[in-house]
Amino acid sequence: MNYLSVENISKSFGARTLFENVSFGINKDQKIAFVAKNGTGKTTILSIITGKDFPDEGQVVMRKGIRVEYLSQEPNLQDALTIEESIFASDNEILKVIERYEKALENPEDQDEYQKAFEQMEIHNAWDFETMYKQILFKLKLEDLKLKVKNLSGGQRKRLALAIILINKPDLLILDEPTNHLDLEMIEWLEDYFAKENITLFMVTHDRFFLERVCNEIIELDNGKIYQYKGNYSYYLQKKEERIAAENASIDKAKNLFVKELDWMRRQPKARTTKSKSRQDDFYVIKEKAHSRRKEHELELEINMERMGSKIIEMHNVSLSFNDKVILKNFEYIFNRGERIGIIGKNGTGKSTFLNILTQTIQPDSGKVVIGETIKVGYYTQSGINPKPEQKVIDIIKEYGEQIPLTKGRSISAAQLLERFLFDRKKQHDFVEKLSGGELKRLYLCTVLIQNPNFLILDEPTNDLDIVTLNVLENFLLDFPGCLLVVSHDRYFMDKIVDHLFVFRGNGEIEDFPGNYSDFRIYEDSVEPAKDEAPKEKVNWKDNQPKKSGLSFNEQKEFSKIEREIKDLEYQKKQIEEAFSEGKVADHQIETKANELQKIIQGLESREERWFELSAKMES
Repeated sequence: MNYLSVENISKSFGARTLFENVSFGINKDQKIAFVAKNGTGKTTILSIITGKDFPDEGQVVMRKGIRVEYLSQEPNLQDALTIEESIFASDNEILKVIERYEKALENPEDQDEYQKAFEQMEIHNAWDFETMYKQILFKLKLEDLKLKVKNLSGGQRKRLALAIILINKPDLLILDEPTNHLDLEMIEWLEDYFAKENITLFMVTHDRFFLERVCNEIIELDNGKIYQYKGNYSYYLQKKEERIAAENASIDKAKNLFVKELDWMRRQPKARTTKSKSRQDDFYVIKEKAHSRRKEHELELEINMERMGSKIIEMHNVSLSFNDKVILKNFEYIFNRGERIGIIGKNGTGKSTFLNILTQTIQPDSGKVVIGETIKVGYYTQSGINPKPEQKVIDIIKEYGEQIPLTKGRSISAAQLLERFLFDRKKQHDFVEKLSGGELKRLYLCTVLIQNPNFLILDEPTNDLDIVTLNVLENFLLDFPGCLLVVSHDRYFMDKIVDHLFVFRGNGEIEDFPGNYSDFRIYEDSVEPAKDEAPKEKVNWKDNQPKKSGLSFNEQKEFSKIEREIKDLEYQKKQIEEAFSEGKVADHQIETKANELQKIIQGLESREERWFELSAKMES
């Protein structure tokens, strides 16, 4: 059953065309992810589908009688209402019955009203519905129902809007980045909820685990065209690669044919026969195909990292509390060169506060933070950029200088740097407030990296970034030689770039876990009891590591790090060897590349030797 059809819609802003003749449909029970680069019109298409905006051409046809709910990036809630009042403000009949019953409970002396409310609950079988909606509120940490909307944080507002939508059970649910502002526990609950429920979804999300486990179809907007993939994220990646390879092969074939046809065109007399006129028309079709190019402008990240000395950052007996809430309790840690640490924990356990203590934005109640003389911290916060009124994109970067230093003594202009971050010359002179959420994040990332940090702190860096940009950022961070500290709810991102985790348990308890997020989940699931079992005694992960039982904690961290480094070095070795074998190395670069290859081989040998040492110890 078709719920909604998008028919040949187009949208432009001034001279800039976002998309043209876009068409697709949404059918009952489909769970569709909508994928596109930042700034190409994802949110605009969602707004058009939900009637908040209108296309320049084309139309959206919706099936009569279906209920549609839309979770936007900025939910529209009434500040004067409480959480409970916001939920009951919908026109859902069963919610009205429950609201009447809840009010009757508050006035027990009015027995007649209570009896009527109770009977209505029975008639509408509202008991199960009440249990369901209270469970949703519990899972989304919205238990104080009397709290006013105006007093909620941005994250709480987004969770309340999500709760209202889930409680109302629409026929079609349209979501814009639903996992933003949810902690990992909430995301995994929502993932399970969507996977099990018979609900029709159309959503924009950068959460690749979520895409993999929830969606059964992906629609991609790429270079203004729509491509549909009947499968999850892994299937999409495979088929997209095949599509691009086929497109490139088709263009190469058209180029060869174009050369032949061009020669024919030049040799023909001016007078045309019907047959030659037809061939001439075909020539222009071939010419267009041969000159078509994928607009593959990829984000280029490069920094001239400051030299790092032996002392990095040390935290000695650091404690901090807010009233009765303990954030840190005698925390002790000495950071080492090249550490890659992920930070996870429920909302409110102090993750961002910890980063502010580390960067000395907040002073602890006791203890001290010592930062090495050579350490230059780059801090990517959730607050992002705070531009001056009517400030342009180029002005933000020029605050750091007209010329920006790169590696090996090179430099580029502010405009050239912005082009590497996918801001063309026209976009550079736009006002900052005109940028999309993803473009703002990309510009902010540019301002952090431009300062050449050697200790990089990223607080929720993946929010609002498209999947293409995320892949580039991940590859950059894999090669980043400095220290890395990341708070993120993006499990795919964490798995790829961190070696161990700080797990914030609450009440000042922080565990150092040797592994990535998936390792941690496997461990947690292994010690959590089944529903019908008594709670298991909490076992420290250090006493429950059969894989690496012969290694100390630091050796386990070293082992994980070496495995990643070997993989990276093997990739670099392969790239250089292929460049040599294909003759892509210029004469003046041969010696440099050969020396680089030799260093990579030496690095591989030393790491492989250490890997075997640790493996032998692990098995003993």
